[in-house]
Formats: sequence, structure tokens, C-alpha cells
Amino acid sequence: MEEGTKTKKTVFVGGIGDDVNEAVIYEHFATFGDIIDVHIPPESTDPNRQDGKHRGFAFVTYGSTSDAQDAIDNMDLNELKGRVLRVNLAKPMKTPTQLGGNRAVWESEEWLKQYVKPLGQSGGVQGRKAQNEEESKEADDEEMAEE
Repeated sequence: MEEGTKTKKTVFVGGIGDDVNEAVIYEHFATFGDIIDVHIPPESTDPNRQDGKHRGFAFVTYGSTSDAQDAIDNMDLNELKGRVLRVNLAKPMKTPTQLGGNRAVWESEEWLKQYVKPLGQSGGVQGRKAQNEEESKEADDEEMAEE
């Protein structure tokens, strides 16, 4: 299955309480169509830590995009166990290159180490000034040598 197709069938369910598990999500969302998968990401990414806590959201993957849209239309801003849900289409996870957000490439230490030269070698104003002074000194030395 293509990643884009899967995404349009996957619904993000935000705002779920600590007492909600995958069975509860399945029970409330199954009325809108065939559910392929229900996933509630754990609070901790450490596989050794199994305290049962989650991050407050879930993903429900349906068999068709129309089922997913029905779930969104009917469950968004509805209540589940005393909490108001936010339900919309799930967005694809960002890749590591997208995680920087709006950060400029030159804010990265690796980029700076690879591409930045010391100011005197950069060719900027101070670099040109230093280079002109050096050339002027060499010219003066040559003139003195000729005399």
C-alpha cells in the first residue's frame, strides 16, 4: 500500500484520557467502517518501560478513505470518557531532514565546521581589508628593496 494512500485512511484522535486504551478506541470508532489498526503511542520510547501510560492521542486506520472521513465528521469535538476529542486526518511523520523546522542550515554546528572560514580568509570586508593591508606592505617592501 502506498504511504500517501495509507495516510488518507488513517485518522488522528487527540485528547484521549489516561483511562482510554485501544479497545475503547476500537469500540467507539468501529461504527464508521472496517478498522485495520488502532495504535496508541506509549509515553516513553524506552521498550523496557511498560507503565501503560500513553501520550494522549491515537491513530485509527480504516479500510477506506470514506470510512475515515465519516469518523472525522462524526467524532471531531465529541466527548469520550469526559474528554473532548480532536479528530482529523493523520499527517505523515516528519523525516529527520524536516525536523529542523524553520531553522536555517547555517545554524547547524556541522555545517559551520564544514563551510565557514576564519574571518581573515572569508573574503568579507575584514578579510579584504587585511588582504589590502598585506598587499600594501608587500608593495612597500618591494619599493624599499629597489632603492
